[in-house]
Amino acid sequence: MKTIATSKAPAAIGPYSQAKITGNLLFTAGQIPLVPDTMEMITGSIEAQTQRVLANLDAVLEEAGTDWNRVVKTTVFLTDLADFGAFNAIYEKHLGQAKPARSTVQVAALPRGAKVEIELVAEV
Repeated sequence: MKTIATSKAPAAIGPYSQAKITGNLLFTAGQIPLVPDTMEMITGSIEAQTQRVLANLDAVLEEAGTDWNRVVKTTVFLTDLADFGAFNAIYEKHLGQAKPARSTVQVAALPRGAKVEIELVAEV
């Protein structure tokens, strides 16, 4: 098993890794809209938060030597499913032709008051 860590994504804020590779699969921790350099939360719209989360995942995928075209599954956590349409528009634009399987669930709360968190599984 290999641990993935990059300074281009937020450092873990607890006892976990940004991602792990086992066999040919990458498993990421959930990413929230933290800016890697400052560890400050992006506040405001679901669109802005989603863009930051996807950029964080871009960095983890790059460090692992893979990309969105090899993502098998994402799990999306939203604090308000009323944000789904706005979230989905940003997600679809960012992923382009990549269409991994996805689950989206509403949760009561996320770390640091985030509106969105995404984790994924990808081939490496």
